[in-house]
Amino acid sequence: MSHHREIVTALGAPAAIGPYSHAVRAGGLLFCSGQIPLDPDTGELVGDDPAAQTERCLENLSVICAAAGTTLDDAVRITVYTTDMQAFERINEAYAQHFAGDPPARVVVGVAALPRGAAVEIDAVVALTG
Repeated sequence: MSHHREIVTALGAPAAIGPYSHAVRAGGLLFCSGQIPLDPDTGELVGDDPAAQTERCLENLSVICAAAGTTLDDAVRITVYTTDMQAFERINEAYAQHFAGDPPARVVVGVAALPRGAAVEIDAVVALTG
């Protein structure tokens, strides 16, 4: 491990399904890997629509942030990937419930496919304090 970066593993988040870390802390920021809507206990995909999947992705990211000593409220940039741009409004509604105040910068990208057949994947860059 480099002294310029620190790996963060969150015990309550779904296990990684590939060769990546839950997050990496570097330069005062937390870089969270993309989360698909996996149940942290079973590792199974959950949520029968993009809104429910958005909710689960944000819950998983929140657990990862907590493991690093921060919260998703400190996110500075979020990227949402979806296979269903027709669900953009429903995704926004679920997303808005997490960021009622000052939301972070955001990008939404339409993609052809996501791991395990998910309709949504979300990653985040989060500011650290201290």
